[in-house]
Order: sequence, then C-alpha cells, then structure tokens
Amino acid sequence: MKTLITLSLTTIFLISCTRQTKSEKEDTTQTTTKEEIISDRSKDFPEDIAAVFNAHGGIQKFDQMNTLIFELVKPTGNEKHTTDLKTRYARVETNRFALGFDGNEAWLQQEDSTSFKGNPRFYHNLMFYFYAMPFVLGDDGISYQKVDDLKVGDISYPGYKITYGDGVGDSPKDNYFLYYDATSKKMKFLGYTVTFFSKESSEKISLIEYTDWNDVHGLLLPKTLKWRVYEEGKVGDVKSERNFINANISKEKPSLSLFKKPTLEKENTL
Repeated sequence: MKTLITLSLTTIFLISCTRQTKSEKEDTTQTTTKEEIISDRSKDFPEDIAAVFNAHGGIQKFDQMNTLIFELVKPTGNEKHTTDLKTRYARVETNRFALGFDGNEAWLQQEDSTSFKGNPRFYHNLMFYFYAMPFVLGDDGISYQKVDDLKVGDISYPGYKITYGDGVGDSPKDNYFLYYDATSKKMKFLGYTVTFFSKESSEKISLIEYTDWNDVHGLLLPKTLKWRVYEEGKVGDVKSERNFINANISKEKPSLSLFKKPTLEKENTL
C-alpha cells in the first residue's frame, strides 16, 4: 500500500514539474515574441533614420510611452501641451484659453475673442510635431528619400526628405526634411512646408535648428528650437526661438475626458 502511495505521489510530482516546465517555456516564448515585435520596428526605417532614433533613446522606447506633456514658454503665460501618443488626441491650455482635439473635432474655449488668434485644428498638434521630433517621423504611412546635405558654414549635415501617403493626417502634402549630425547622429535641423490651408504642395521651406536637448526618462527631447532664415538653400540668422520646460513622458494612459470638448457657454468649435 505504501509503495502505491509513494508511486502515486511521485507521478503527481513529475506531472506537476512537467507542466511547470512547459508553462515556463511558453512564457519565455511569448516574452521573446513580444521583444522581437518591438525590436523589429527599427528595421522598418533606413539605416540612417534608425540611427537618429537610437541617438535619441530609441523608437522602441518611444513606442512604449502613452502620454507626452510639455510647456511652451510664453511671456503672457506658458502653454501646457498634453498629447495621447497612441490616438494623438491633444489639449493645449493657458491661463486665457484652452483648445484641443478629441478625435473628431477641434474645440476652443477662451476668455474673449482676442485670447487665441489662430485655427484650433491647425494649432492643436503643431508644437507637438516640432517637439516630438524625430520620433513622429516614425509614424505609419511615411516615405524616406535621401537628399543632399545641408551645409551650414563648414559643416555638412546629411538629410532625408519625408513625405506622407495620401490621406495620412490633415496635411498629407506636407514635406519634412530631417538633417542630423554625421558623428553623433542627433537631429540638428528640420525643414518643413505648410499645406494645411492651401491643400496644395508648397516649395516654401521653413527651417528649425534643434540646439540643445533634455533627457526625459531616457529620451532626448528638445529644450530650445530656433527658426532660421532659409532662402535658396542657404541658412541665415535666427528669426525667433521657442523654449520648453516641465517635460514629462510616461507609459501611463491619459484620461480621454481630458480631450473632450467643454460644455461651457464660451466654447467654440471648428
């Protein structure tokens, strides 16, 4: 009888160990698969573009984030920008107005008609695009084309032209030009066209210099942007600059209610 009990216990123990080992193998396989899916993203881009992403902390790390917050310094009061990185819902708020995008429409709430001068639909993600560079150039529907180097004094910056597929975003005819430092691979200049209002392709290129960076939880995001004179391919003086503070990026998902259109009397919608 004791022999039977001993054999039974031994059999149960072996079956348990086998199931545990099998479960551990399955868990390892699942983990490996997830890691492979994340790492494969870097293979979707030209080698140079992938190198720029890596110099800024990696597109894989950026992909894991859900919320981006930063403040644009303004003399009349800072603008706080909050973006859901997965849906691209957005909210911009100051002490005089708030505007946002909830996935369907852009909305504006302000003290009076002079508080915000602009188009909410155009502005809700404008600074986000400039600030989240170079990572937003890893969005779906983008094509990359090598272009001539941008020469500034004695230094040449390699570059790529970025175009969008039809129907991608509000302005699929926009073009971007990413130029980076050949040694560090960090982004240095961004050229861009604006077609939101005309809906037609444009040859007029504006140029931003990315002068310094903040390490925000392992990702390099801009601290200062300088708009430069840019005519006939030549880079001129600084025209204006924007400074950013209180940046934060996290895996925590933002509440969708943050981006909803207010129900206050002074709201306006586009």
